[in-house]
Amino acid sequence: MAERSALKDRYRNVMERVGRAAERSGRRAEDVHVIAVTKTATPEQMRQLIELGQADFGENRVQLLSQRVGMTREFLDRHRTMTSSRCAEVPQEVRWHMIGHLQRNKVKAVLPLVRLIHSVDSLRLAEEIQNQAAKLDLKTDVLIQVNAVGEKSKFGVALPASAHLAEQMMGMNHLRVRGLMTMAPFHDDPDQVRPAFERTADTFNDMVKRGVCGPAFNILSMGMTNDFEVAIEAGANVVRIGRAIFGEMEHAASA
Repeated sequence: MAERSALKDRYRNVMERVGRAAERSGRRAEDVHVIAVTKTATPEQMRQLIELGQADFGENRVQLLSQRVGMTREFLDRHRTMTSSRCAEVPQEVRWHMIGHLQRNKVKAVLPLVRLIHSVDSLRLAEEIQNQAAKLDLKTDVLIQVNAVGEKSKFGVALPASAHLAEQMMGMNHLRVRGLMTMAPFHDDPDQVRPAFERTADTFNDMVKRGVCGPAFNILSMGMTNDFEVAIEAGANVVRIGRAIFGEMEHAASA
């Protein structure tokens, strides 16, 4: 019971912080979508978070994604047969996001499981998604991952190249480019990474104004546990939060 209470408190704290950051950027709390990143989560924690109303979850490990998707689908199926008011906030569906680096040989396994792929960082990966989505008769939503600071340890295309990659992907009829994603360098002072978020937001807004990829291009995914408030202030409308909700890695158990 203590852990359930702690998770609920952490989740509410995160949502309050998201709301305040959204207000500081001139938006409403509901304008920013939180993806709960399951890297440190146990199955019980995920079930509890769904009971609290969380609908969007992200996983960066392909080998665990199928297990976690299956677990949440089973939980929702059981809930539909229940009448307990304790679970009244449970969403109708859980939307899964692939937020980690995606190898081309893993695309086929991932496509049927996720609502959005956040990490398209090359034309070759986009072509593989298009090919596999065509075989499965799917329309796959993706984000282009950009490397806003040129950090060699991070994946992503350079910011100036993002529009060109998006234009190359526009003709792929089983793939839809929804926006940009970036990961800022870790820093003890989140304000130090604000310029990286602002540069990404400037590129995103310029692409929106020029009509690159049309009206569906409307997602800017930036910010994680250490820096999500700064990311929201810079313009993010999707944030990916794990540790602040689920706790540190040592509490995690394999699903």
